Formats: sequence, structure tokens, C-alpha cells
Amino acid sequence: MRVDRKYNICIIATHPIQYYVPWYQALARHAQINLKVFYCHQQTAQQQAQAGFGVDFDWDISLLEGYNFKFLKNKSKHPNVSKFFGCNTPEIAQIINENLFDAVIVHGWNILSFWQAIVTCWKKQTPVFIRGDSYLLSNRFFLKRWLKYPLYRWFIPKFDGYLVVGECAKEYYLYYGADKKKMFFVPHAVDNDFFALKSAAFFPEKNYLRKSWDIPESAIVFIFAGKLIAKKRPFDFLKALKLPSEQNNRIFGLVVGDGPLRSELEEFSKNNKLPVKFTGFLNQQEMPKAYVVADVLILPSDIGETWGLVVNEAMACGLPVVVSDRVGCALDLVGKLNAENIFNCGDIKALANIIEELSANPMQIVNLGFSAKEFIKQYTINSAVNGLLQALQFACGDNK
Repeated sequence: MRVDRKYNICIIATHPIQYYVPWYQALARHAQINLKVFYCHQQTAQQQAQAGFGVDFDWDISLLEGYNFKFLKNKSKHPNVSKFFGCNTPEIAQIINENLFDAVIVHGWNILSFWQAIVTCWKKQTPVFIRGDSYLLSNRFFLKRWLKYPLYRWFIPKFDGYLVVGECAKEYYLYYGADKKKMFFVPHAVDNDFFALKSAAFFPEKNYLRKSWDIPESAIVFIFAGKLIAKKRPFDFLKALKLPSEQNNRIFGLVVGDGPLRSELEEFSKNNKLPVKFTGFLNQQEMPKAYVVADVLILPSDIGETWGLVVNEAMACGLPVVVSDRVGCALDLVGKLNAENIFNCGDIKALANIIEELSANPMQIVNLGFSAKEFIKQYTINSAVNGLLQALQFACGDNK
């Protein structure tokens, strides 16, 4: 392998995403990589709210520092990042044609801009890598699955590299004919150090933080963190807390986030006299406070939770995690530690039983938290950087 090799790569992304930017920043710092990120859309604070967060906001961490980027001209009549035609950036074809990129990375194929880049790469014979988190758990009508299969079997094998974030994504690519030899582990990861250091700094204030949120110091706190939308199934979280909390007065729920279901959730909690606190939306700098206050994270999501990076965050802060079997990271991050903490999505009784069992053994919670913090060290930004380098070396023939 040539140690002096420098790779010119470009990444096409819909918009700045708080979970992806640390990877971009780490790539930009690497001596062997020359990176340019192209964004297809610049979201406003209002559009963040419309995306399910429930409140207008801007991230309290910089998403546009530490790497080279450009916002493309989005010519869509209705610019957005959720619809196929919401991102239409024909200039990306000219950019790829005019630059000698060693590889182009797309985060999926669900918007027009990605296809504008993919097709251009095929024509120019520039290696194109895919890094997405699609999985086979999605509910599809038979006709839709039947029509989709030959199309996906046609284009998915054409990628020059698969930057695999986890087991579900790997199974997905293989199902549609991807070459296993072209797969490289580029895991979904958060800035573990950021969350670990922040939580350590807030830990001495744990009792004060609990008091500020009206949570008893001796409570065993189960936290739900995310958008208050249907696919996250926050009602399952509240319903599962009901019976255990009646039997054990130390059990307490913490709901962090906002969204269209918030008022209904608060009403349900009030009517059922649940020991639950709603904090509303917390930005990135504030999230470690919630993890310090909490003891266990619960993510009961349904189809569409193709990974669940909140799990990475919580584990980096030393929290054990309970997830439904529809959460994309279930096999990778929970199953390898404690498969008993995975329950069938929608099975509220099963979730309630897990809550009850964990609450009865606080030391088990502590031990699982230590194991989680240690295990998540395998899912780091550096691992994602190294995985991409391996893919580049393979695609460029530098691994011989």
C-alpha cells in the first residue's frame, strides 16, 4: 500500500446532519484525504420543526466548520429533504466531470440529487460508494416488493463500494446482489468522547439536575429521547411504565424531545397519573444532562428507525439500552451485549417486564451501563474513517 497516497473524495448529502458532520471533520483532518462535501439543501429553523422536532431551532454545535463544503443550487420547485424531487441539483454532474475524484460517496438513492451524482459517476467511470442504513424490516405491499426487486438488483450491484454501517445494512445489500468483497465497515457512530466527557462533567450535578426536573434523587429513571412522532412509539414507552411504576414507586420516566404528539402524551400521562417528566427539546450540548439524570434508555421505535443514533449517545454516557426489534441497531449494539433487552415492537407487556426486572436489580443496571460504555468504543468516528480508507484502497487498487 502506498503510504504517500492522497485521495480526493466528495460526499453528496441532503443537508448538514449533526450525526454525520463529526465524520466529515475527522476525514478532513486525515493526512491521506482531501474532502469536499456538497449539500443539496439548506434547511431553516422552521424546516427543522416541520421535520418532526416540534420546535424551531438551530443546532448548538457547529455543523459547518472543520471541513470543506458547498451548498449546491437546489432547483426543486418545493425544496425539501424528504421527497425524491425535493433536491434537484444538476450542477453536481458538472462538478464531478470537472474534478478528478478518486471516489464519490452518496448517502442513499432516495433523492434526485443522489441519482444525478450516481449516473454521472457511471458515465465517467468514477468509483461511487454508498453509505446508507436501509434494512429489510420495512413493511411493503407484495406488489411494491415485487416491482422493486428487479430494479434494486440492477443498480445496487453497480456500486464500487458499500460503506456498511451495521448488520441490517449488510443484509440489505447482500439481498439485492451486492458483492461482499466490496463491503467495508464504516459504522454509524457519534462523537463518543464528546458525550463521555460532557456526561462526566455533569455527573457531580446529578442530584441538582434531577431536582430541577422534579425527579426524586432515589428514582430509577427510564428515558425516552427523540422526536415525539408515531414511528418512535412514545405511547408504548408511557404505557409500559404504568404497571411497573404502580408496583415500584422508585420507577420514573423522562421524555426528552418534542413533536406533534407531545400534548396527547402529556394528557395521557396526566390522566394515568404516571411519574413522568417532559423536558421538551434539548439541543446537543444539553443532551448529556438528560443521560446523566437517567439510568436506562428505551427506544421502542417501529419501522423507519433504521439505526437509532440516540443509542450510541446513551451508551457513550454509560447507559444500558432497551430497544424494539424494529430498531436498526438492535443486533449490533444491544443484541451483542444483552439480547434480553430487545423486545418485539408493540409488545407493551414485554417492555413492562423488562422495566420491572431492571428496576428490581439496580446493580445490574450499573453493570450493564459499564459494559455499554466499553462496547460502544468499537463504534467510533475513527473506525468510520479507517473503513473508508480501506474502501478507497480497494477501489483504487492500492491494497495490493
